[in-house]
Amino acid sequence: MIHINNFANGALNPAMSYVVSCVGCFLGLRCTTRARAYQGAARARWLTLAALSIGTTGIWVMHFIAMLGFAIPGDTIRYNVPMTILSMVIAVIVVGIGVFIVGFSRGAGNGPLLLGGTIMGLGVASMHYLGMGAVRVQASLSYNSALVAASVIIAVIAGTAALWMALRLDSVWSTFIASLIAGVAVNGMHYTGMAAVQAHAVPGLVVNTADTAGATAFLLPLILGLSGVGFIFSAIIALSPTAAEIVEEGELMKRIGQSQAAQAAQGQAAQGQAAQGQAAQSQAGRYEPRGWQPPPSQPYQPYQAPRDEPESDKPGSLFRPRRPSDQRLMLVISADRAGGDLTAGRKTGARRQEAGSFGRMKRRGPWPRHLPAKGRPATAARRSVPCSGAA
Repeated sequence: MIHINNFANGALNPAMSYVVSCVGCFLGLRCTTRARAYQGAARARWLTLAALSIGTTGIWVMHFIAMLGFAIPGDTIRYNVPMTILSMVIAVIVVGIGVFIVGFSRGAGNGPLLLGGTIMGLGVASMHYLGMGAVRVQASLSYNSALVAASVIIAVIAGTAALWMALRLDSVWSTFIASLIAGVAVNGMHYTGMAAVQAHAVPGLVVNTADTAGATAFLLPLILGLSGVGFIFSAIIALSPTAAEIVEEGELMKRIGQSQAAQAAQGQAAQGQAAQGQAAQSQAGRYEPRGWQPPPSQPYQPYQAPRDEPESDKPGSLFRPRRPSDQRLMLVISADRAGGDLTAGRKTGARRQEAGSFGRMKRRGPWPRHLPAKGRPATAARRSVPCSGAA
């Protein structure tokens, strides 16, 4: 038996493979979180992104980064290119089957979860051992059955746990913790399977090196390329709306659609009523457009000049002298009429004439006190006659 070294570069390969696996699982879980907020084709697109993230970056890239630390003393390790690419395709397909079973399941039980987790775990284990089958060394490789079974069980448990987290987790922090746990499970499955490998020297063994390439020439550029694609996925997910924003936008668009449908129904109802009204008018032999109607007739009313309302006495000022009201002036005239004799009547007529002239002057205020009393209207002196004098 030949000694196999799975840590030829020390802790570098396990540490890098763990980090890359955590990143891939984190991106995939964030995609499934957004997929739950959509329906139909949009959900299928996000689930496809989740399968690509977990299958490539989370599982396949992690596997071959760890394989860069695999070494057999005195031997050069080469990889069959078609089988290596096929192992990546299988990883993406089985992860996609698992997430689609869970993502589009309508049942509330654990049946779809267990089914998807089992398919995903078996597929991941198949990817691992198919990738090991692509290894070309000058030795015969065999496996410990107990450790192989243990790695398959770990893969099934890891797949079921990943799907459970895809259904339950929403926040970034919980997804981050789940990706750390998923990274431990995936790396545990890988190194358990690697512990099952046994190498035996076979004299005269001829290894077919057709369609093969070295780890440095083939795996390293492929790993770097897929890691770059994973970071592009991370940028897309970071710039995309969160699940809460997607749900809120969906509710808003639903309300807008309902409002537009209600407005369209009202418009159709109004058009139907207008068509019925026009049909009824046409049947009656008289058509009048509903857009214009003659104004209602109003009875004729002759013009009446506005009447001046009696004004109350207002206090005077320097720029607006105090003016007597028409009501008090009429009281003064009534008091003059109550005299009873002809002479008083003549005097009253004269006073009335003076009062009329004063009434025409009322807009200019009372007689200024600084002018001589000659020519002052007599009614101006009677402004202070009380109303009780009429009695």
